Amino acid sequence: MSIPTWPVAVFDLDGTVVNTIPLIIASYEHALTSVLGVRPEPAEAKSWIGETLQETFSRRYPERAAELVASYVAWNAANLATLAQRYVGMDALLAELVAAGVQIGLATSKRRLSAENTVKFAGLADRIAVTVAMEDTELHKPSPQPLLLALSRLGADPGHSVYIGDAAVDVLAARAAGMDAIAVTWGAGERSGLAAAGPTAIVDTMPELHRLLLG
Repeated sequence: MSIPTWPVAVFDLDGTVVNTIPLIIASYEHALTSVLGVRPEPAEAKSWIGETLQETFSRRYPERAAELVASYVAWNAANLATLAQRYVGMDALLAELVAAGVQIGLATSKRRLSAENTVKFAGLADRIAVTVAMEDTELHKPSPQPLLLALSRLGADPGHSVYIGDAAVDVLAARAAGMDAIAVTWGAGERSGLAAAGPTAIVDTMPELHRLLLG
């Protein structure tokens, strides 16, 4: 039996546990095209990942934000099974963490229903003890609020916990919460931006993440 490095591991969802990046970019494109008749560049839409939809649309298109959110949410839900992808090795990693006694949580900027549907799609619902979603906190990443709430619900101490995410806001939130932070490069974030945020470690592959979490 592997000995875990941290007794508690909290994960980001999009681009970390499940590959929803193509789905998210396409959902942004659909919302903006259908409501405003404009098409975002894929790189620009990718850079929005990690924010809540309300933050993204309110900052850029405040007068049409509600319409954009509604369009995005409906199209995203309808196309989840078609465009989302499972990361090879994630299910096995989470299963090994659970078997080793690690408590697993999620802290995501995604809406709860969407987060739960994404986790179910990937077949990971029985691995995750706690999910903190957009509705659960007033502030969102890079604020530490979502991470601290997840730890509170797990009865865990930040100093003995790690947060795993694919964006700079994930690293910043973890640091603000007093947690270690592992940045993964298979999601939305660029390696240079992740490194600049100051994570405890950066990993490029699932086996690297496995070694960090389970030795």
